[in-house]
Amino acid sequence: MPQNLVIVESPAKVRTLKKFLGPEYDVRASVGHVRDLPKSKLGVDIEDNYKPQYKQSTDKASVIKDLKKAASSVEKIYLATDPDREGEAISWHLEEILGIPNDEPVRIQFNEITERAVREAIKNPRPIDMGLVDAQQARRILDRLVGYMLSPFLWKKVRRGLSAGRVQSAALNLICERESEIEAFVPKEFWTIDANLEKESGESFTARYFKGKTSKIEDAELASNVVRDCQAAPFAVSKVEVKQSAKRPSAPFITSSLQQEAYRKLGLTARTTMSLAQQLYEGMEIQGKGHVALITYMRTDSYRIAEEARMAAKEYIEANYGKEYCPAKARIYAKKANSQDAHEAIRPVSLDMPPESVKELLSRDQYRLYKLIWNRFLASQMADMKLDITYVTVESAGHIFKAQGSKVTFNGYSAIYGNTSNGEDKDEDQQSIPRLSEGENLKLLQLKSLQQFTEPPARFTEGSLIKALEEKGVGRPSTYASIIDTIKKRDYVDIKERAFVPTSVGRTVCDVLKSNFQDVVSLDFTADMESKLDAIGESKSEWTKVVDDFYKPFNEKLLGAEQSQSRVKVPVEVLDEVCPECGKPLVVRRSRFGPFVGCSGYPECKYIKKKQKVLLESKCPLCGSQMEERMTKYKRKVYSCTSYPACTFSTWKKPEDVKCDECGCFTVSYGRGKAKEYRCPNPKCSKYVPPKPKEEDKKDE
Repeated sequence: MPQNLVIVESPAKVRTLKKFLGPEYDVRASVGHVRDLPKSKLGVDIEDNYKPQYKQSTDKASVIKDLKKAASSVEKIYLATDPDREGEAISWHLEEILGIPNDEPVRIQFNEITERAVREAIKNPRPIDMGLVDAQQARRILDRLVGYMLSPFLWKKVRRGLSAGRVQSAALNLICERESEIEAFVPKEFWTIDANLEKESGESFTARYFKGKTSKIEDAELASNVVRDCQAAPFAVSKVEVKQSAKRPSAPFITSSLQQEAYRKLGLTARTTMSLAQQLYEGMEIQGKGHVALITYMRTDSYRIAEEARMAAKEYIEANYGKEYCPAKARIYAKKANSQDAHEAIRPVSLDMPPESVKELLSRDQYRLYKLIWNRFLASQMADMKLDITYVTVESAGHIFKAQGSKVTFNGYSAIYGNTSNGEDKDEDQQSIPRLSEGENLKLLQLKSLQQFTEPPARFTEGSLIKALEEKGVGRPSTYASIIDTIKKRDYVDIKERAFVPTSVGRTVCDVLKSNFQDVVSLDFTADMESKLDAIGESKSEWTKVVDDFYKPFNEKLLGAEQSQSRVKVPVEVLDEVCPECGKPLVVRRSRFGPFVGCSGYPECKYIKKKQKVLLESKCPLCGSQMEERMTKYKRKVYSCTSYPACTFSTWKKPEDVKCDECGCFTVSYGRGKAKEYRCPNPKCSKYVPPKPKEEDKKDE
């Protein structure tokens, strides 16, 4: 009979830990939180020093019952919930429910799910860290106070069903401010002049006109004069300079950089990235090795790497790339400001498990994400990429033209992680400059003057919004996915070309909040609150004082706004169409199901325009009816049969023009570039390949 009970959060870890620990340990899962604030009321006793009124989760009654029964028959209990604030809070709730004394050393944590890490944790239990618990509790109560008190205010003053959150409102403000910048932007005209030049040997390159330090000409007449002067004049090299340069690799992934890079390189949402990373952390069955975890814990803000992992990387790089690919000194990346540094950076658990060796066991996106983490980690431990950068100055008729080119002399880390630094694709004039000498004459092949206009700042994508939130200290990486999910589900933003565009509802809510609760949408205030929560976690501040300092002025503003703020009507988009029933203009309205076109005369006229079906040329492989494109409630496209519900065939993948050579059905594509392949989605076809679990990447669900 087991003498020890180990409680984890996820059922996926149970079997793995049982295998590591043997029959003396009973391993069970709490399946996430077991207690929380009630949904039906505020759940915070403001008069009693903000005491939270926790309630056991009704759907966890059987889980709690089983845990209590298991705990009653063992000598020792270990709480092995996730190694972060939320995990610490779950452990504390379990401690309370199971009646464990507060000073009992029951808390264990491990950064990777390996037998060595788990057994080491068992040897070093500690009491619950009440600083971390208080920080999580303060965050939860602050979020409840803001959400529970602001949302009814928005219902009264704007529209029912709206919500406001402490961090989501700051993120929405960021998106709305960017949209205002774009609308206020006035483009300015300028010209650039490029000369395509050729050596006597036939090698060519392009040089750009410069006046001083700028290549932009704001005067059309000056641009014409430069072109006129140079068309009839010779070109000669006046200066050639070659400099050696080195590019350092990017640091290994932390949560925020993983979300950004997975979005940029793989097209994955923050929510999908974290879900996939959780699966890789919890592991899967591998033949001959049992249940194996592939990556370390994915919620971290630290670039730190364990010495053991660093040495393993050095050995792997030497063996597979050569000694010259190892840096002279071990790579150590600077700690970020406000970093909690509780866990290592995200890295592979073992370098004995390269991505290709487990490819067949993973879904397409699990594999892509694992490979990204693998490559980034190894690259972070490799030598610099070295380049020769050539700077050329050419003169013609007294005008200066400049060219720059680079040549890689040693690829270093880019052998595995491309030729980029800091995870960004940088177009740094990668043209090849031929060998030139000062005084050398060049032949003009083409002189081109191009009229251009300055461009407004770009709208935020998921990746760039996460980067902005991180830089401004708003929220924590573990919360970014839920922040983005919330503003999308509340219909505060539309997605156009992968970028966030605030809706009329989103802008109205933001304006009302800015007018009455500047602190709630202030990026600086929200970032400062995160610092205060960190201080609570480090036991440097009392959580009740932090909550009190926020609540009292917030409540005063709310009482004032209830009186001063009049009801605001959300602007509607008026269309150049009239209602066929009453003749009034049609407008775009919004409901919880998304935008729709209706009559501006509502409620007198209840006309709603039927959405036109987006019909495809492709035919359903099951019944032969036409296929159509629809939008789910999560704003994701799905392609289904027009005969629904009689025929239920559908696919998340867009039908391609390429036909299956076996059955003639349309195909769907997987992968990109050279890895792109076309598969038949017809389950009746002999060439049909069922998608692996999660392969169709239900990103928004």
